[in-house]
Amino acid sequence: MSYRIIGDSCTDLPGELKSDPHFKLVPLTLIVDGVSIVDDDTFNQKDFLERVKAYPHSPKSACPSPEDYMKHFDCDGDVYVVTLSSHLSGSYNSAELAKKLYTDEHPDKKIEVFDSRTASVGQTLIAMKIKELVEAQNPFEAVVEKVFAFRDELNTKFVLESLDTLRKNGRLSGIQAILASALNIKPVMGATPEGTICKVDQARGITKALNLMAKCVEADAVKPSEKILGIAHCNNRERAEFVKAEVLKRIPFKDSFIVDTAGVSSLYANDGGIVVAY
Repeated sequence: MSYRIIGDSCTDLPGELKSDPHFKLVPLTLIVDGVSIVDDDTFNQKDFLERVKAYPHSPKSACPSPEDYMKHFDCDGDVYVVTLSSHLSGSYNSAELAKKLYTDEHPDKKIEVFDSRTASVGQTLIAMKIKELVEAQNPFEAVVEKVFAFRDELNTKFVLESLDTLRKNGRLSGIQAILASALNIKPVMGATPEGTICKVDQARGITKALNLMAKCVEADAVKPSEKILGIAHCNNRERAEFVKAEVLKRIPFKDSFIVDTAGVSSLYANDGGIVVAY
C-alpha cells in the first residue's frame, strides 16, 4: 500500500517505526550558545544536555523550511504530516505552506497536515493512528476525520527533573524556580486542548510527582482499553519503566511503549524528564 506519514523530529518514534519505509522525519535545528545541532540520526543527546546545562540562556529551535517538507511529498499515495503543537513551534505553519505550494503544482495530490497540539509521544500516537486507519483501507477523507477526532481526545502529561529550561525560556520566574528547587518541588505539567503548556499539579520529590502523574492519567483517561500508552524519557529509562508500572497497575491500556527523547523533546523535557501521552 502506498502512503507516507511525515513527522517533524519532535515525533519520538519507536525503533520499528523508524525503520518503516512509510515514515519520514523532517529535522528541526537546535541552537545552543551559537552552535547549531540538527535533530536527525546524528543527534548526540549526552553532548546536547551538557551544552544546555552549561549555557545560562534558553536553547532555541528552528523549524524546518517548507522545502524540507516538500521534498518528501514526491511519493506514491496520500501524504499525512504530523507536527509539533503550533503554539510551541513554527513547524506546523511551515508544513502548511509546503502543502499549499506543492498542491498548487500538483492539484490531485492528497496531503493533510495535523497540528498535533502536543509533542513527543503525543505526535507518535497520532502517527500510529494514521498508519492503523490507512492500513484498514479507510479512504483519505475518513482517515483525516478520524485522526482529528483522535487528536482531540489525546492527553499529554510530563514531569520535569529540573525547572531550568522553564526558567530560561521565561515560562517560570527565577524566584519561582529557585524556590521550587530549594523545596524539591516537581511540577506535573500537561497540554491544554489548544496545545499550550499548563501546570496540572505538583509534588515534593520526583517519585511523588511521578506517582501523582499516574493518578492524573487515571483520572482523565478515556476508553483506555482501546488506546496505547506512550512514554518518552530523557536519559532515564529506569524512571520511564517506573511510570509505566504505576500507570498500568491502575489503568488497562491496550498496549504501551517507551522511547528515549530525540533532540526537540530533550530540549523541552531536559535531563530526567518524562512525557506520557494516551
